[in-house]
Amino acid sequence: MPYEQQQFLDYKLMIYVCKGKDKEKLDWFKTINIAGAVLTAQELRNAIYTGSWLTDAKRYFSKNGYVAYKTANKYLIGEMNCQAYLERAIKWIASRENIGIEEYMSAHQHDSNASTLWLYFNNVITWVQTIFPKYRKEMKGLEWGLLFNQYGNDALDPTTLETKISALMTDKEVTKKSGVYEYLLSGKEKFLSHANLMMTINELLMNSNRKFVRFAENTLILKKCTLIISRLGTQAERPFLRTCRCCAEIVI
Repeated sequence: MPYEQQQFLDYKLMIYVCKGKDKEKLDWFKTINIAGAVLTAQELRNAIYTGSWLTDAKRYFSKNGYVAYKTANKYLIGEMNCQAYLERAIKWIASRENIGIEEYMSAHQHDSNASTLWLYFNNVITWVQTIFPKYRKEMKGLEWGLLFNQYGNDALDPTTLETKISALMTDKEVTKKSGVYEYLLSGKEKFLSHANLMMTINELLMNSNRKFVRFAENTLILKKCTLIISRLGTQAERPFLRTCRCCAEIVI
């Protein structure tokens, strides 16, 4: 045992001293983060922006069973141990200030605590639970903080919203059920991904009388009706569909 202990104490370590701005350090960490247990983007950020603020933030967000997990695990995806909850919370609050995650962490690195972040996160979850009191599995993984930033001050009636949600969830034409919530908040049908629309696209593509031009991968633009379609959804409103079928020039 003493021999093994001495071997351990005598072992030579290779140590890199990284100097530069925070972004330069982060880029360097990303470069060497290719062997062994690869760190997540937020774990890399944590290595750069260490300080009292981060220590306090991890108290809420960084382990299963901690308060953030108990409060919001139904609404968030990702592993707390890999900092997914912390990353999402910072992303949301940073978006409110129109800055990125790194900028927010840098600005608050030496704050004495992360109470502002925690209170904001609680406000987001409380808002979701109040406006959409009936939980559905489609609610997990949505960008609730971004929706709260945009619609949190709107006058919304939970009863009216629930009636509309129930109808849309049983509507066979609505193929993207998770988009129901953002649709009801924004009024934009692009979040629903209608089955009718996908049939219309296929019909248009099969029509040999149309003019086809390569524009961008996985993107269709129906010029005359300003209808933009991607493989993940559509920015179209339903009233445009009949017009597009008749007059659209198609760009693929």
